[in-house]
Amino acid sequence: MAIHITGAPCCWGVDDVKNPYLPKWQTVLYEAGQAGYKAIELGPYGYLPLDIDLVSKELKKNGISIVAGTIFDDLLDDDNYPKVLQQVDDICAVITKLPALPVEPGQHVATPYLTVMDWGHDERDYAAGHSDRAPRLSDADWDRMMAHIKGISLQAAKWNVRPVIHPHAGGYIEFADEIDALERDIPYEIAGLCLDTGHLKYSGMDPVEWLRKYADRLDYIHFKDIDEAVFTQVLSEHIRFFEGCGKGSMCPIGTGMLDYPAIYTLLTEELHYAGYITVEQERDPRNVATSLRDVKASCDYLHSLGFD
Repeated sequence: MAIHITGAPCCWGVDDVKNPYLPKWQTVLYEAGQAGYKAIELGPYGYLPLDIDLVSKELKKNGISIVAGTIFDDLLDDDNYPKVLQQVDDICAVITKLPALPVEPGQHVATPYLTVMDWGHDERDYAAGHSDRAPRLSDADWDRMMAHIKGISLQAAKWNVRPVIHPHAGGYIEFADEIDALERDIPYEIAGLCLDTGHLKYSGMDPVEWLRKYADRLDYIHFKDIDEAVFTQVLSEHIRFFEGCGKGSMCPIGTGMLDYPAIYTLLTEELHYAGYITVEQERDPRNVATSLRDVKASCDYLHSLGFD
């Protein structure tokens, strides 16, 4: 039984494919390999090309695989839903043709995963981390979003790709009441859960408590850490989530607010989690000069705790 550390392009500031400052995808794959990752997420739709031969060549050159694809989009809007389903097909057509990662004894489901996140609502983006002032969806809107998530999940399942729902700060699935409602309305046989330690903390939850609470649904995990001083400043401002990340709210693992020795003990000794965990440190893509340094520092720290 082992827990393998993987990465994501957001560590290089890749969250919005329209951002003119994004690094080349070849650079991200090269530095991911240099940092010691065995795998990386595909990143937001449209960042890595949907060319099997081209992507396979770069992955092989850098000694890495793909652990997951990503849906990071408006999951509420009916008009956007067909576009998201097309993304599912395009992403799954790529990730299912790449070499599969090993399955560890005790791992819930095999990779690749499709990480599904709601995004794209100003009224929630500016309220990230503020449960008390973030508007909630009406029952009808919530039911519509759940129906879309079920459809996305069933579409991924046609490709034999496991969908995992990821609560995300600044989206309509962020806070404790919304995670509980999600797990009430989306059966585990349809989709698993990807909890993110940093997003949990950012949004007022204890990561240890919530990883334990939904351990039986936890197919995949994201790790990040938070700079307490910057976080406190960001929460005092009227600011978008990624604007806060651009100011440095996220930091290398082991240097911030989160108690990773306690998380390691929980995962290994109590929950017996096995499989894959992805490290993230969102940033402004104009600050990628320190991405490799920070990613390697996170990996080295997690290796020192006992993660593979």
